[in-house]
Amino acid sequence: MITRRSPARALLYGVFYRLPHPLRRRLVRMAVHKYIVGAVTLVTDSEADPTGPGRLLLLRQPPGRSWSLPAGLLRRREEPVVGAARELAEETGIKLSPQALRPASPNAVVHAKGWVDVVFDVAVPASSTELVVDGAEVYEAAWHQLDALPRLTPATARLLAHYGIGPLAAQQTDTDRPQPVDAPEQPRGSG
Repeated sequence: MITRRSPARALLYGVFYRLPHPLRRRLVRMAVHKYIVGAVTLVTDSEADPTGPGRLLLLRQPPGRSWSLPAGLLRRREEPVVGAARELAEETGIKLSPQALRPASPNAVVHAKGWVDVVFDVAVPASSTELVVDGAEVYEAAWHQLDALPRLTPATARLLAHYGIGPLAAQQTDTDRPQPVDAPEQPRGSG
């Protein structure tokens, strides 16, 4: 192992690690890029035909030209799953305990513009789930066939592509798509 030690860097680290922990934390928060964290829920219809494309719950929000997913920013110190359940209830009227939501795979999507979405999924029966919107933050909530989605907001289209859904899904490379954890290793061709 080769160690290249810069005297100035060593001095700065030495001083930094001698500072009280609260002060170090404050300095890091001032110097490090900050991300906005949101919680998103992919709500599917549990009654959809398993051989069909399935249905996804989408929202039409102001300005009302495109559709998006139930989502919102986390409150200070709020756990992502709690925030996802809260936002789902606020925007659609679907009240579920946070334990009913499952982490999606991938569970977090980091966007280049400085925000992170923590994504969960849940399946509910569309026929018996009453959707309630406030008419201000959300104009409409509706179920849409996965193979016939309406016009999506650009952010929603990009997010859904991570899950192989929507118009941008075909543009994802195989390395961009999440891989099943227990998938057997594929043969690399014949020798």
